[in-house]
Amino acid sequence: MSGNSDAGARPGRLRFDGWIAGTGTASGTRLVLGHWPRSPFGAFSDVMVERPDGHRLLLAPTRDTARFVAATYLFDTVLVVPVAVTAAGRRWTVTAGPLAWRFAAGRRGVLGLALRAVPGPLAGRPAWSALTDLPARVLLDGVRTRGTAGGGRREWYGARDLRPLAAVAASWDGTGLGPMTRVTPPVRFGFGSVPPAPSLVRVTTTVELPDTANGSAPGGR
Repeated sequence: MSGNSDAGARPGRLRFDGWIAGTGTASGTRLVLGHWPRSPFGAFSDVMVERPDGHRLLLAPTRDTARFVAATYLFDTVLVVPVAVTAAGRRWTVTAGPLAWRFAAGRRGVLGLALRAVPGPLAGRPAWSALTDLPARVLLDGVRTRGTAGGGRREWYGARDLRPLAAVAASWDGTGLGPMTRVTPPVRFGFGSVPPAPSLVRVTTTVELPDTANGSAPGGR
């Protein structure tokens, strides 16, 4: 398995290209989808769930992806379950073990239109994410674009699009989670949360491993 998702990434830095969706629900459960068509693990999706009592769950499709994500973020429970994502225009459908989640993306605002003008290679550069960290905190209520992840790893997010979620329907083991709400309180999986307003973000994420001299591979411990 290659350590990078493209030839332009520096050794020891793993690049993931895809989308992150986040929403709150009236039940208090908050959901975060990572959908990665391009990654060092191939195409995959995972879902992070935080319950009203603060219990954090990871739903990942394979042991390798579960191990890697759980080493980068913080969870109380990790489940390896089938995760399937389909996108048809603005409408997305997510199934992940006990979770069924459907959402529709709305029209882009001014920030979304501005982000679409960011070239992909630029969004993938950690220096760009460092530059946008302060504006993101101001414009998106504290969202971070760089920080220290679990296991001594560092992480950068380069946003390339932003759309609000217009509608959400989600259930857990067949029980509805209630209407869409803001992501409040913020989720606590890592150094930063998703935007408080339910949203779909096109993003290039870079994860830097703390030590590659010993030949560490994605997910290796």
